[in-house]
Amino acid sequence: MGEDKLREAILKVALGYSLGEVTEEYDAKDGELRLVKRKETKKDIPPDLKAVKLLLEGDTDYAALSDEELEKEKSRLLAQLKEDENG
Repeated sequence: MGEDKLREAILKVALGYSLGEVTEEYDAKDGELRLVKRKETKKDIPPDLKAVKLLLEGDTDYAALSDEELEKEKSRLLAQLKEDENG
């Protein structure tokens, strides 16, 4: 895995993400499989502070920050990312 892809994966975990799952149940009737039930669910995976620490490790001594300080930094970075996305 390249360094950019690894950083993107860590960023995804640091910011949190949504995950879609599909569950299907089949029944065999008359020698054929038929779909009986299909369920789609969406799971929200919350942000992970350890991933945030890992991303920011080289810039500042974030390991020394309290959880409250890390939450503030995370909020600041999320706002900055939204601003960058919106142009």
